Amino acid sequence: MKIEVIENPEQALIDFLDKQIADFNWANWEVSKRLPLAVQVKNDQGEVVAGAAARTFGDWLLIDTLWVSEALRGQDVGSKILTELEMAGKKRGCVKCLLDTLNFQAMPFYQKYGYEIQWTQEGYPKTGCKYFMVKVL
Repeated sequence: MKIEVIENPEQALIDFLDKQIADFNWANWEVSKRLPLAVQVKNDQGEVVAGAAARTFGDWLLIDTLWVSEALRGQDVGSKILTELEMAGKKRGCVKCLLDTLNFQAMPFYQKYGYEIQWTQEGYPKTGCKYFMVKVL
């Protein structure tokens, strides 16, 4: 057996390892699918100017990303996206939502819509922090 630290691993190795743990997890979890979900907002030129990416998994809606272009911030676009995403999650049977946000991002925004901090990772990545937030849908 040879243990080797690789400073700049090839993507193929990372993909292989990710697949191995995913296969193990799927064989042992009580749910059998994780489905992607997204919301997009396009301008009159057809460009995406805001949106969100998420996935549904068992009872959970997992929000990965919610972004609104600088020009649209403060105009309730993020609120509308969040509402649409939550409703779509509910239609899939989700009863809870999980997300994370950094200290300079949107923690007060999510709190305004009923999300509660479950855990804070201090010192992330150095002097900031990351909030893990949950809401019952």
